[in-house]
Amino acid sequence: MPRGYAIEDTKNWTDFKVIDFELKTPGDVDVDIAITHCGICGSDLHTISGGWGPLNVPAVIPGHEIVGKVTKVGKNVKDIKVGDRVGVGAQVGSCNNCHPCKTDNENYCIGDGTGYMVDTYNCKWPDGSIAQGGYSSNIRVPEGFVFPIPDAIKSEHAAPMMCAGLTLYSPLYRNNVGPGMRVGIVGIGGLGHFGVMFAKAMGAEVIAISHSARKKEDALKMGATHFVSTKEDPEWFKQFSNKPLDLIINTASSASVDLKGMLSCLKTGGRLVCVGMPEDEIKLRVQDLAMRGALLGSSHIGSKVEALSMLKLAAEKKVEPWIELYEMKDCSEAVARVAKGDGAYISTDISVRYRFVLQQDLEKEVA
Repeated sequence: MPRGYAIEDTKNWTDFKVIDFELKTPGDVDVDIAITHCGICGSDLHTISGGWGPLNVPAVIPGHEIVGKVTKVGKNVKDIKVGDRVGVGAQVGSCNNCHPCKTDNENYCIGDGTGYMVDTYNCKWPDGSIAQGGYSSNIRVPEGFVFPIPDAIKSEHAAPMMCAGLTLYSPLYRNNVGPGMRVGIVGIGGLGHFGVMFAKAMGAEVIAISHSARKKEDALKMGATHFVSTKEDPEWFKQFSNKPLDLIINTASSASVDLKGMLSCLKTGGRLVCVGMPEDEIKLRVQDLAMRGALLGSSHIGSKVEALSMLKLAAEKKVEPWIELYEMKDCSEAVARVAKGDGAYISTDISVRYRFVLQQDLEKEVA
C-alpha cells in the first residue's frame, strides 16, 4: 500500500501525518513509479497553508517535482519501460481532445466535457480517484505526463526541473530565446535561478534583477552578465533606456513588484511574462503597456515537448540547479524553512541554496 506525508488542515500546515492511500484507477497507458526524490515548490506551501484557498480533498500529499524508477507499465505504454528513471511534474492528466491538447499544449487543457486537466495533487481524476503527490512512496501517471531523465542528469537535479525548471524554460522556449537576445530575470530564487541558467544555456545575454544585492555573486556564477539591485537603486530601470530588453520573466510571488519599472525596460514590442503566482491581485495601468507597445502575460508550467527539450538542453549544457537535500521524513522542517524564505537564500553555506529536494531510499518504506 502506498504511503505518504499528508496535510489535513491548512491551519496546521507543517503537521504532516503519514497516511496510506490508493493510487489512481489503473489504465492501459499508465506508468507506476517508485519515488526516490521530490522537490519542494512554493506551490506546495501556497496549497497546504490555504493561501490559494481550501483543500479540495480531505488530506493532501503535496509534491509535484517527482523523480523515481518505473515499476510497472500499462499494456499500451510505448516509450517507457520498467526500470527507467523518469520524472513527473505539476500536471498528471488532461482531456486529450480539446484544441490545446491536440496541439502539444496539454498544459493549457480546457477540457472536453468528459475529461479535464488534473493537477498532481489536491485534485481528483474524472473517475473520482484522488490525485496525491510526491511526498510519498509511489505514484501512477499516464505516459503523456512522464518524462525520461537523461543519464547525464542526477536525480536530485532533475527533480526541481519538473516544475520550477519547466516553468522558466517554457516562456524562454516559446519566445525563441537565443544568441543576440537580452533577457531579464526578476527574482533570483528557486524559480529565477533556473531562468538565469537556462537563458544563458540558450545563448542569451542575461540580466539578473533582484531586490537583494547579496545575490549578485551567485547570479554571476550562474551565468548572468549583469546584475541589478532594485533596493540599492530605486531608479534601476533607467539604465535600460538605450539598451532595452527583449524579454523579462518575473518570478516574484509578490503583487507589489514594480511592473511599471519592468515594462519601461523593454524594447518596443517586448514581453513581460509573470510566472510567480501572488496570492493577491496585481494592478497596472494600460498606459504603461502602451508606451512600449509591450505585451504582459503569464505562463503555466510546460508541455511534454518542452519538458523533453529542457532535459536535453540541461544534459548537453550541464545545467545543475543549486539545491539542498533533505530526507523525506523531514519534510515538515524543510517546508517551514521555505516559508521563512530560508530556501531562497542561505548565506552560511554556498552549497545549500536555491531549491530544496526531498530524497528517500527505495529499500525503505515511508516511515
